[in-house]
Amino acid sequence: MNRALQIGLPFDAPAPEVLSIGPFYFVRHRRARRYLLRVEPDGRLRVTIPRGGSKREAQAFAERHVEWIAGQRARLTSPTFNAIERRQLRARAEAELPVRIRELAARHEVTGLVRVTIRNQRTRWGSCGRNGHITLNWRLVLAPQDVRDYVLIHELMHLRRMDHSAAFWRHVAAACPGFAESRAWLRTHGKALR
Repeated sequence: MNRALQIGLPFDAPAPEVLSIGPFYFVRHRRARRYLLRVEPDGRLRVTIPRGGSKREAQAFAERHVEWIAGQRARLTSPTFNAIERRQLRARAEAELPVRIRELAARHEVTGLVRVTIRNQRTRWGSCGRNGHITLNWRLVLAPQDVRDYVLIHELMHLRRMDHSAAFWRHVAAACPGFAESRAWLRTHGKALR
């Protein structure tokens, strides 16, 4: 049973509404001092309206937090793998990713790649050291090929520029013209892979 019902709070909208934030409903709470968001286990968003607040302001508040909401929903749908599946996916990453990044390095004439390591990283898709060592997250094998290539190219371009300056992004754009879509895909769906 929903906690809002357990403590006797009325629903303002009995049926979930759907906007860019997905299915949601409002709950008024007399003691709430600010607007609150909570993603329920079924994926619906509960928007708590404080005393003196309005549905319009609550909706605007939720719309300003679309990325946070997407991240919370992604966690609900994250794939879970048993130990054997994880080992198989990591082995696949170790077989595929180093070969692919070397292909991309050759295609884009990037020099300086010394070593590629596959790791179990929780917050990064990849990293590049000044010594030419690139580390990649094994979960990249779960992403679409164009997204995976974007991450590999991103790390390779750090061998040209070790920063995120405008010049760095020009290198990325030249090697991966659709990088903005891949980057957006990672922001929206990446947490579901972790």
